[in-house]
Amino acid sequence: MPGPITEQAERVLSLWQGSWVAAFAVGILVWGLIIWSVIFHRRRSDQLPPQVRYNLPIEALYTVLPIVVISVLFYFTARDQTYLMETEREADVHVEVVAFQWAWQFNYLDAPKAEGGEVLFTEVGIPNPDGTTDLSTQPTLTLPENAVVHFDLHSPDVIHSFWVPEFGFKMDVIPGRDNAFQVDVKDGSEGQYTGRCAELCGVDHTRMLFQVDVLTEDDYETWESEQIQAAEAEETEAADTPDGPDTSEEQGAEGSNTEGTGFTDEAQEDDE
Repeated sequence: MPGPITEQAERVLSLWQGSWVAAFAVGILVWGLIIWSVIFHRRRSDQLPPQVRYNLPIEALYTVLPIVVISVLFYFTARDQTYLMETEREADVHVEVVAFQWAWQFNYLDAPKAEGGEVLFTEVGIPNPDGTTDLSTQPTLTLPENAVVHFDLHSPDVIHSFWVPEFGFKMDVIPGRDNAFQVDVKDGSEGQYTGRCAELCGVDHTRMLFQVDVLTEDDYETWESEQIQAAEAEETEAADTPDGPDTSEEQGAEGSNTEGTGFTDEAQEDDE
């Protein structure tokens, strides 16, 4: 498994390792008893061995032992699932994830809003017309380390699945259903990671990639300030520009490959 960068991924890794330990322990016991029976109770003469119909202690053992093993695994699985699905904590960063054929859009909901209430800055991916996969045309999800991040997942078309391997688990993005989860990004997890769609969603499913940049807290604050300033400047420039031909599509294509372009939800509608 990839190195975990969240507390949730650490919990998943621990559960996965514990399950393997339990599986090996049960396997060694079962195969050990089978091999022992084959060796020590093999046929040695034509004499019929004693026929034993019942052995209450052994029957009790192989009835109780599986119940104990399953109960222990069930307890840890239920405990960790409850922890992974917790979404009520106060988050440091709130991101709305919109998955559509065949790209991603990330709306930073905790950033200041424009006058009309729109999200002030957004990252949008534009599918390559030639069908190739290129991370340079895909959006970048920027997160701070040592922070609680809340994700809201939405899809306007088909089922997708939001997956960053270093998060330790994935969640489906389902049309008409609001899914959400939270992660605790660990301190010292600064770096670049690749996310993808893990649900077959159409002919260009493999092009649904995105990049995850985890920054230090100071670098993230600097990045966020730059995005807000760029978005506000673009909004001011748009307000001062006389009405003219609609160039939103051209601006959308340009904005998808740069950070802090002041994208709003209209970008997704243009892409669709």
